Amino acid sequence: MENLQQLAQEVVESAVNGGATAADCIAREGNEFTASVRRCEVEQLKEAGSKALGLRVFLGQRAASSYTSDFSSEGIRQLVTGALAAARVTSEDPSAGLADEKLLGQHPDDLGIFSDDVTRPDAPAWIETARRAEKAAFDFDPRIRNSEGGSFDAAHGRKVLATSHGFCGEYRRSSCSLAVSPIAIPDSAGETGGAGMQRDYWYSVAHGLSGLEAPEAVGRKAAQRALRRLGARKVPTAQVPIVFDQQTARSLISSLFDALNGDAIYRKASFFADKIGETVAAESVTLIDDGTISGGFGSAPFDGEGVRTRRTVLIDRGVLKRYLLNSYTGRKLNMESTGNASRGIAGNPGIGPHNFFIEPGTQSPEELIGSVKNGFYVTEFMGSGVNVVTGDVSYGAAGLWIENGELASPVEEVTVAGNLRDIFKNIAAIGSDLEFRGSMASPTILVSEMTVAGQ
Repeated sequence: MENLQQLAQEVVESAVNGGATAADCIAREGNEFTASVRRCEVEQLKEAGSKALGLRVFLGQRAASSYTSDFSSEGIRQLVTGALAAARVTSEDPSAGLADEKLLGQHPDDLGIFSDDVTRPDAPAWIETARRAEKAAFDFDPRIRNSEGGSFDAAHGRKVLATSHGFCGEYRRSSCSLAVSPIAIPDSAGETGGAGMQRDYWYSVAHGLSGLEAPEAVGRKAAQRALRRLGARKVPTAQVPIVFDQQTARSLISSLFDALNGDAIYRKASFFADKIGETVAAESVTLIDDGTISGGFGSAPFDGEGVRTRRTVLIDRGVLKRYLLNSYTGRKLNMESTGNASRGIAGNPGIGPHNFFIEPGTQSPEELIGSVKNGFYVTEFMGSGVNVVTGDVSYGAAGLWIENGELASPVEEVTVAGNLRDIFKNIAAIGSDLEFRGSMASPTILVSEMTVAGQ
């Protein structure tokens, strides 16, 4: 195995010796595995390894980057000379530069984001895991008659970042996931009021194999979700309370991430621009980004520039406190980086979430649903319908209608519309069911009123 730390430091040193006033280098290596089955037959099997070096150089306030997968002496020489040549012809940018030295560092704890069992590929066992999940869906009910497939994915990798400020950090990350997407077909048109087949899905994700849900549990949950959609109809257009489940609520807070992104803020392309200190949500809403949560899917000891990760409260009891920033956007806004630089092998750092979530409340999803006399429980969005400049929201949606506090009948082909500012100010209750299945998560959310456009 290559000594990635030494290699990254030597690349940085070579760039500085070649005339760069500052430089940083990312070195990555990793492996991934994918197996997908459909009707228990293998459809796709992929195993791949990769390694790469990415170099960013500065000549004063001119910046450029280049990358390579060639770790030979000649490959590295071309990497350095190419980046320096590009920097000489770029325009100056007064906000360009490495992260402030005082912010550099690594979180000292083991964040629990790597599991060694993922590094030992077992293709037959992993294929069988995907088969078991899909079979469990078929076995759950005879109306599960088809499938879009089951899949098992695993990946692990190592990342090193070295800078000319003297920082050199490293960490490893692993992940695995299991998913199945069954199709339910009604026994008869009479049973379902004329509605046709319905598809849904379920999945489990973890850092290590032991953290995954059992394949049979994933398959059964996917089947249940597909079956409950049989007989779905449109509903009349109405203004009603809406309960967003974990998945759809997560989509809404992902739009909040886009609106709180420092890049959108300094460009005045967000409805949150110039709103620090203002009430932007209900008092029950506290929105956090935390890169230090043990086992978090977005946790890391440092960000894409070497800034030590932290816990950042963005909205505190409804009041906007911070934006998410990297070094560049921090300089643009005269603020400090929040440690949210996200960087690929090539190019300048962007801004990404760590573990981005709304703090949970005290009521269960069942209690939220039970508090609604007539409303809509949303379980799926279709399309992307958020304008972060204005906050306007319009999604195609599916779910179940709520009558007298009970889930009554499936709904599809409707549109949910409103504005993010109003949605988050009109949150009536937040569920207790916060569960991370990625770097963004939300509990179930009850909004007091929104427009459902149907027939």
